Amino acid sequence: MSFRLPKDDAAILSARWTEGVLLKRDVFSTVERGRFRGDNSEVDAVLRRLDEVPWWSFLLARHLFAREKHALVLAKGLNVGPELLWAGRRALARSFVDGVALHLAKPHGDLAYFRSAKAALRRLRRAGICHNDLAKEQNWLVGRDGLAYVTDFQLAACFNRRGRLYRVLAYEDLRHLLKHKRSYAPDALTPRERKILAKKSFAASLWLATGKKVYRAITRGLFNFTDREGGGRRLVNDAPLLAELIRKNPAVRDTAIVAFADRRSGVGLYAFVEADQSNLEGQLRDELAAAKGPKPPEHIQIVHALPRDAAGKPRTEILQLVAMNQLDLIEPMMKNDQDRAFLKDILEQRKNLRDRFNFEADLPAG
Repeated sequence: MSFRLPKDDAAILSARWTEGVLLKRDVFSTVERGRFRGDNSEVDAVLRRLDEVPWWSFLLARHLFAREKHALVLAKGLNVGPELLWAGRRALARSFVDGVALHLAKPHGDLAYFRSAKAALRRLRRAGICHNDLAKEQNWLVGRDGLAYVTDFQLAACFNRRGRLYRVLAYEDLRHLLKHKRSYAPDALTPRERKILAKKSFAASLWLATGKKVYRAITRGLFNFTDREGGGRRLVNDAPLLAELIRKNPAVRDTAIVAFADRRSGVGLYAFVEADQSNLEGQLRDELAAAKGPKPPEHIQIVHALPRDAAGKPRTEILQLVAMNQLDLIEPMMKNDQDRAFLKDILEQRKNLRDRFNFEADLPAG
C-alpha cells in the first residue's frame, strides 16, 4: 500500500508541475526533474513526493521530508544549493541546480571548486544548518558555473544556537568535504586541513564503531541501498556478472553497464556494448536468457566505441547521463568538438525513450 497526495497538493501540482525525467525512486520518496510554474514564470525544478512510499517507511519518509523542507526554508538566498519553490504536505518543489554530481564531474585539481565548497559550508554554518550527509559525493554538485553546490537536505539539522552538538556536526561536514578534496586535489590540502582529516570527532568515531554497522545492515538489507549511484544490488551484484556474460560473445570488444531510475521497476540497467555488428542485441539477449543468470539489462545499445578517459577506461559518468536522459548535463563535460562528434551517434541511438523530456537544447552537435 502507498499513500496518495493530499487533494490540495495534487491540485497545485496538476496546475503547476510538468512531469519530466525520473531521477530516483526509493522507499523514502520519488524524485523527478521537470518544470514548475510560479506566479510569473516557469523554471527547471526538482520535485520530491511521498505518494509512492510504502506504508512501513512512511513515518520515517515524512520525518526526512520535514527536515528537508525546514532546511531549504532557512537556506533560501544563501546560493548554496536548490531554492525552495513550493512545499505542500507530502510534496515539495525546489529549483534545479545546473550541474552534475561530484562523482560524475570528477574535478581533479580544481582548487577553485573546493574554495567555493568551503565558502558554501561557511554560509550554511552562519544560517545554523548542518547538512549531515556530505560524505556522499552525489550530494555535492559541480555547477556549470564551476561553483560548488549541495543538495538533498533530508538529514539536515537546523540550530538556533551554536551549542556543542552544532559544532560537532559542522566539524564533520567540513571533514567530509576535505575527504573529497583529498580524493581530487590532494596536493592542495593545507596542514590544518590534514590535521582535521586525521582527527574524527568523538561522535563520528562512536558512529563508525556502533551506529554505522546497524545503518548498513538496515539500508543494505531492508532498504536495498548498496552503491552511491543508486543502482542498488543490481548495479553492484548483477552488472559485473552480466558484463562477463556479454564479453563472452566473440563479436563484443567491451561493455559498460550503468543504472538508471525506472518508473516501472525502480532501478534499471543499461548496457552499452562496443561492437561492429549493429544487429547484435537480439543475440546477446538470447545468450543472457540461456545463461539463466541475473535479469538482463532493460536496454542494450550497440555502439561503435565507448567513450574513454586518458587511461582507457569507459567514461561511465557520461554513459549514466545518457541512460538517465540528462542530456543537457553532458555538454559541460565535453572537452572539444571531437568529443561531441564521437558521442553524437550514441545519443541518436539511445534506447531509454520512455522517460524523457525537453532537456535536449544543448545536445552535442555533429
